[in-house]
Amino acid sequence: MELQENYEKIQAAGTELFAISSENVALTQRTVENHGLKYPVLSDNKKEVIIAYNVLDPYNTRIARPAAYIITPDGKVAWKSLDTAGVRVPTATILTELGKL
Repeated sequence: MELQENYEKIQAAGTELFAISSENVALTQRTVENHGLKYPVLSDNKKEVIIAYNVLDPYNTRIARPAAYIITPDGKVAWKSLDTAGVRVPTATILTELGKL
């Protein structure tokens, strides 16, 4: 829950955090409630965004692999990290990349 713990720092950088789940809306909402997440978690059970951003897990196509994107207000990808299963980019790295913008 490193992102949850650093959510205020992410917002303080003038940015917003969104998570995307491959689960349906009901299961996504349950995850948000069970973990007390403060940031928005979007449901993409058709995997349209997950596929568009190349984060479909190649070993389990029912889910997205861990990834982080920084997208500018005009929709350009400023930075990305496509991680392997079970590995996530540290939030400190994301904050460093946000500071470079």
